[in-house]
Amino acid sequence: MKKSLVLGVVLSLSSLCFAGQKSYAVIFSSPAQVGAVELKAGEYKVKVDGSNAVFTDRKFKSVSTPVTVETGAKKFQHTSVDSSRQGTVDKVNAIEFGGSTTRLSFAK
Repeated sequence: MKKSLVLGVVLSLSSLCFAGQKSYAVIFSSPAQVGAVELKAGEYKVKVDGSNAVFTDRKFKSVSTPVTVETGAKKFQHTSVDSSRQGTVDKVNAIEFGGSTTRLSFAK
């Protein structure tokens, strides 16, 4: 009985550690400059790791860039990317994630 209770507590605590590391999906239709890195067009998972945003592509290649995490007053309805076109690259200023209050702002 004690072993199963201890095992249950350990599993619960370990799942809480992973629950804090929420990732979001974002798709860029053209190359994008996000902070200090340039990303190819495609689908990425975004995870915040301290003061960095980590972008991981479908081939599990990851890059990170400094980010400021902001919390909105209410949940965003849709995921949206605030960007401006600079030549053939989109310069990403911020990303808001649908279903959350999380907004990532990138240095200009």
